[in-house]
This record gives sequence, structure tokens and C-alpha cells, in this order.
Amino acid sequence: MSDNENTPTLTRKPLGLKRSVDAGEVKQTFSHGRTNKVTVEVKRRRALKRPGEEGSSHETEVEVEVAAAPPPPPPPPPPAPKKPVAKAPAGETPQERVARLQREAEEERLRLMEDATRRDTEARAQALEDEKRRAEENRRIAAEEAAAAANAAAAAAAAPAPEPEAAAEPAASETAEGEATEATSPGAPAPRKFTPVARPEVKRPEKKRDDRKQQQQPAGRGHAAADDRRRGGKLTVNRALNEDEGARARSLAALKRAREKERRAHMGGMSQPREKQVRDVIVPEAITVQELANRMAEKGADLVKALFNMDMMVTVNQTIDQDTAELLVEEFGHNIVRVSDSDVDIDTTVDVDAEDTLQPRPPVVTIMGHVDHGKTSLLDALRGTDVVKGEAGGITQHIGAYQITTKDKHKITVLDTPGHEAFTQMRQRGANVTDIVILVVAADDGLMPQTIEAIRHTKAAGVPMIVAINKIDKPEAKPQKIRERLLEHEIVVEAMSGDVQDVEVSAKTGAGLDELIEKILLQAELLELKANPNRPADATVIEAQLDKGRGPVATVLVNRGTLKRGDVFVVGNESGRVRALVDDKGQQVKEAGPSMPVEVLGLGGVPNAGDHLTVVENEQRAREVASYRQQQATAKRTATAPANLDAMFAGLKSDVKEFAVVVKADVQGSAEAIVTALHNLSNDEIKVRVLNSGVGAITESDVALASASKAPIIGFNVRPNAKARELIARHKVEMKYYDVIYKLTEEIAREMAGVLGPLRIENVVGRAEVKQVFPAGKRDKAAGLLVLEGVIRKGLFARLTRADVIVSATTIASLRRFKDDVDEVRTGLECGVVLADTNDIKAGDHLEVFEVEERERTL
Repeated sequence: MSDNENTPTLTRKPLGLKRSVDAGEVKQTFSHGRTNKVTVEVKRRRALKRPGEEGSSHETEVEVEVAAAPPPPPPPPPPAPKKPVAKAPAGETPQERVARLQREAEEERLRLMEDATRRDTEARAQALEDEKRRAEENRRIAAEEAAAAANAAAAAAAAPAPEPEAAAEPAASETAEGEATEATSPGAPAPRKFTPVARPEVKRPEKKRDDRKQQQQPAGRGHAAADDRRRGGKLTVNRALNEDEGARARSLAALKRAREKERRAHMGGMSQPREKQVRDVIVPEAITVQELANRMAEKGADLVKALFNMDMMVTVNQTIDQDTAELLVEEFGHNIVRVSDSDVDIDTTVDVDAEDTLQPRPPVVTIMGHVDHGKTSLLDALRGTDVVKGEAGGITQHIGAYQITTKDKHKITVLDTPGHEAFTQMRQRGANVTDIVILVVAADDGLMPQTIEAIRHTKAAGVPMIVAINKIDKPEAKPQKIRERLLEHEIVVEAMSGDVQDVEVSAKTGAGLDELIEKILLQAELLELKANPNRPADATVIEAQLDKGRGPVATVLVNRGTLKRGDVFVVGNESGRVRALVDDKGQQVKEAGPSMPVEVLGLGGVPNAGDHLTVVENEQRAREVASYRQQQATAKRTATAPANLDAMFAGLKSDVKEFAVVVKADVQGSAEAIVTALHNLSNDEIKVRVLNSGVGAITESDVALASASKAPIIGFNVRPNAKARELIARHKVEMKYYDVIYKLTEEIAREMAGVLGPLRIENVVGRAEVKQVFPAGKRDKAAGLLVLEGVIRKGLFARLTRADVIVSATTIASLRRFKDDVDEVRTGLECGVVLADTNDIKAGDHLEVFEVEERERTL
């Protein structure tokens, strides 16, 4: 027992199958979001030693990397010793020091680059060597396992198959005997190493053809993977074990295309013919075949084919009339909606707001009257400003829109109109957009032509009137006389038992202003002025101009609705979008309600004064309306007048001269007034021809037009730009600058009179009768005359008439009485004359002597 106790025993684990390889995965992360998984395997090998030797019962672990994992990075080389910093040599300049430092930095950079390149080369060589070693190890292990499997299969096939129970008992006894022998005999040799045997395959019947096809699919994928590996370059263990890891995924667009293709294929198999959709086709008066096909959602070739069947040889780009289009629409089974070109335009007269949507609005008041009667001064007194100082010549030449706030916080919109006779259309526009007219009459001047004209405009507009008798502070003021003069034009004021309000005011002293405001508010209350603010805006252009910095600018008065920043609108022949709204004080506002005057920025061009501004739903609609209106304006401008005899004879007159001009003004209303005033200067002898009229600075095109026509350029409150000034100096174009309209008309009238020349007036001096004709020299003839009337003077103009028909117009070359040369012969005496340039003289003719007087011509 003691021997047994002292004898070392060999402890042995029971036989069994266990994993001889432990596997693990390491995830690698690369740039651009790429990742890769690396498999690391650890294979355990048993090392059998004799009993008693150290570590006999332990196993040695050898780590073998099978996967293509990159080897661990070699230990970094010891850091290179830092180069000692060289001391700066004595007397080194800053430039030399900078150059030395740059040189040292460049050397250090090159050294680091060489070190990095060397390390990369060594790492690549080490990785290649490790990869070759792993591949060789894998091939050897695979060969050993294949040989062991073949041996086991051969042994199993040679030995008879024992009974399960009988085979189990010898195996168990053999195991027990082996264990006992191993335990009792310490010097026994080591037992055989257990080799696992592969399970023999049982022969099974062949699968169906479909199963074989299904088994061929992975093979195809395997071939595809092999192709990818072949295309990818060199095959590594990492790529062999991780075929799909790190591969580029399918793009989202490719997936969408594949799914759409599958959906179409699926729908195509079960698609059925769709029912024809019947459409309401809008057909104008004329339309092209292609446009009609687009509106019907049909092919243009089908429409052309249908037209060919109707014996109409047309193409898709040709235009057909509305009746032909109706036949096509009905043939294709659609419904036709007939429209005309005028349906494109906007008609605001039929758009009436409901009574429950109306809200009170401020009154619009227009100040009218004769020039220099104090209209603008009265407005300045109401607003507390001084507009008069900024006006050229002290007269208003633009229509202005302002809004004042009374002491009771009531708002009143005031329009100031010019009083000069040339601004008739401005006054008419002011009367048409206003609610109340204030007729300003100077107490010291009385009723003048423009005052009477303002009364006519007010009556035509059908708006109430308030008479403001201004300048009552002057000693010569006679307000009662003004009231009496108004009776001549059927204006009866309240002071004379009438229904027209009147008030005596003084813009200079401020007397009567409160009473005037009170009467305005009273009249507005009687009118019950209301408008709907909760709708798209509808406004009227008061004035328009072309500003150098802001572009086309229009002063509008909102009639109804609310004009907001960003609204799309159409005004006249132009369209645009509201970029900014500026009130009368020069401040930007976000919106403008009814009866509010504002300046609108964002127009496509300069509209005409008096045009209506309408807000539309989108830019397409605005451009459509503007295009239609431009076509109508062009057709109206280029339309020829009907031919008649009067027009033909008027065109044949060659003695009528033309005075061509180019007009440029600061605002549209002034340009309109200047053109009207110039046309009023025309008469039967000369007429004004306006080549071009516009708003804004004088441009190169204006100069080129004036130079080609030899016409002057009239600039009213505008000047030419730099390039235009160069062309003016080069082509010697005549420029005329004005800031007061009556000076313009006076000077242009003188210019037109100069074109006609002085006025020639004939004064008949005497008349005589030819009694007898005598020869005078070889070729001339002398006429013996009897003076019947006046005197006959030598050198005067003479007309020889025969039976009241002019034979010749000549002059008296020689005058004699008897044989003496005389200067004149009076009535009742006889004389002899020789006429210049004619010898056709007969007895019985009459001679009329006259003189010509030249006077300055006026228009």
C-alpha cells in the first residue's frame, strides 16, 4: 500500500470528442464607413510527456491565425534622437534666420517622409510573408484531415457492422481495461491518439429535376462570387472567408428601379384597357392643332389624321378656327367650351362686393382750381408741410396724393391736381377717382378758365363739390363777388340758399381750415363711403414714373381690398409683383387698405396714368392678361384709318410742314400733358410730330432717333445719361431742357414759327390799265398805262392780269412820264412802264402794283 501511495499515478482525462479549435472574430473599421470582420483561430495541441516530468498534465497552446487578419503592427522603432538645435551664428540677419529655419524645417519634413515610407514598406513585406505562411498551414491541415477521413471510411467499410449492444459492451470493457492498465502500469506506452471518423453517407434516391435546379442556384452565386474575387485582384484568406463582408451595398436608386420594374411587370400582366376620360376642352377663336391635342390629351398625329379625313391638309403647327376645332373635339368624344380672346381680360365692373362685407373708409378729396389760386398752399396748411417751395415756377405740375389725419383721428385722402391749362387730363383723372371735389377760387382773382374747366369735370364725374374761397386775408378780396360769379355756371352756394357748401379760408393765416375739414367730414358722412378690405386689391394709377434707382414706380389709390407686399398684379399693359409699398411720408408699409395712396415698386414697365391695378391669383394669369392687352394696344396703334377722299386729299397736300420732336419727362402724366399741348400748337401750315414720348432719363436710343430725324429732344425735368451725352456731342443733336410747362410751349411755338419763316403780307399800292403797247429796244416792250387807283412806283411787285386771270407776276423795271424817268405816277395820269421778265402785254390788260411786308409769325 505504501509503495502504491509513493508511486506517482498518471491522471488521464476520459476520451471524448471536443473542440480542438477555438475561434474568435475581430471587427476592423476603415475610413468612409467601411468595416471588416477578421476570424482568429486558436488550435490546441496535446504534448504527452513522461510521468513525473514538469507540466505533464498541462497542454501547450499554439495560436495560429487562419484568417487573413493583418499581423499586429510591429513595435514602433525607437524614436530618433532629436537633432540638437543649432545655435544662431553671430551677426545673423532676420532674413538669414528665416531662411535657415525654413531650410531646417524642410530637411526635417523630408526625413519624416523617408521614415514613414520605410515603415510602410516593411509592414507590407511582413504582411505578405505572414499571408504566405498562413496559406501553407491551411493547405497542410486540409490535406491531413482529408487523409484521416479517407482512412476512417476505408476501415469502416472493411469491418463487419457489430450489433449495437454487443459492440457497446466490448467498447466499454476495453475502455475500462485501458483505464485500469494505465492506472496500474506506470511504464506502459502512451495510448493511441483518438482520430474522429466522418459519418458515412447513406445512399439516398435521386431528387427531382426541380430540386436539382434549386441546388444549381447557389452554384451560380458561387461562380459570381468567384468572378468577383477574380475581378477584385489577389485572393487572400480574408477574402475567402468573408466574401460578403465589406462589399459595396446596392444603391437605393437601384433598389427603387428594381421594385418599380417588378411592379410594372406585375401590373402589366393583370392590366386592363382603361376607360376613355372625357374632358372639357377650352377652345379659343383660333388654336393650333398641337395645342388642341394637348388640351384633349390626345396624340397630335391622330388629330392630323382626322383632319386629313376631312380633306384638310394641315400640320400640327398650323392654326385652325373654332368651328373646325369643335368638330375634332366632338369626334374624339370630348366636350367643347367656347371662349373668346376678350374672356382673358379682367372685368372688374361685374365684381360687386356683398353689403355685409363693406366697412367704412376714409374719403378721397381732390383739390381743383386755376393756376396760382393757392391749391398746394392750402394743402400744405392742412398737412403742416411746405410742398410749394420744391415746385418749379411756383406751380404744381404733377398730381400728388397725400393722407392727412385730423385732430379727431379721422383720415382724409387728398389729391392735388395741377391748375395749368395743359394738365386737363390730370384734372379729369382726379375728378373721376374722387369722392369730394374742393374747388379753390382766389378771392382777389375771380373765376378763370381752368376754374370753369374744373367745374365741368366735377359735373361730369357726378361728385359733390365744396367751394373754398382762398386768399381772404388780402385787402382786395371779394368773396361775395365769387359767389355771384358761380351762379353763371349753375353753382349755388348755401349762403345764397343753395346746396353747395362754401367756406372762406386763408392758406397763409390758417383761417377757416377747421371749418373746411368739418365740412369735408360732414359731406363724407352723408355719402356713407364703404369698401371691402378683405379681398384682393383694386386700385387706380394716379401717377407713374421711371426712377433711376427703384425702376418703374406707380402712385396708386386703393379703391377696395387690401394691397399687400408680395401680391401679383396686372396694371394696364404691364404686370409685376409688389416688392415694396411706400406711403406719402416716404416710409415703407406692409399693406395698404381702401382710400390709401401708396407708391408701388416691382412693376414690369411704366403704366399709363389712369390705368386700373388688379391683384390676380398667380404670375401666369398676370402675364396672360398683360400679353392680351399689349396685343390689343399694338393692333389699335397699327390700325389704318378707313380710306376716304378727304384723307386722300389731305395726304396729297405738300405744303404742310412737320415739326418732329422727341419728348422725355419725369412722370407719365407730365409726358401726356406735354404731348397734348404740342399737338394743340399745330395748324394748317405746320403740325407737330412726336416721334417718341416716354418717362425717365434720355437714353442712347432717344438720341439715335432724334439724330436720324433731325429733331430736337425735349427733356422735362430729366437729363441724359453719360452715353447719351457722348452721342449728343458727337451727332450735334439739339437739346431743350425745361422745368415749367408754359415756358416749353412758348419756346416750341417760336421754333415752329421760325420753321415757317416770317409772315408775308401784301399791300396793294395802285392799279392801272394798259392803253397801248410800244416797242422798247430790240426785245422789250413798253406799256402805256393810265393810273386808275393809287400810285405806280418803280421797283415794286406787279401782277399783269387779263380778264381777271394772272398772266405773269413781275416787277416794274422802268417808269417814265413823257421822256423823263420818274419814281411814281399818281391817279389820273398816264405813264409808260417796262416790265421785267415778260413781254406778253396786250392792250386792255390790267396791272396791279403791290408791296410785301414781312412780320414775325406767331402760332
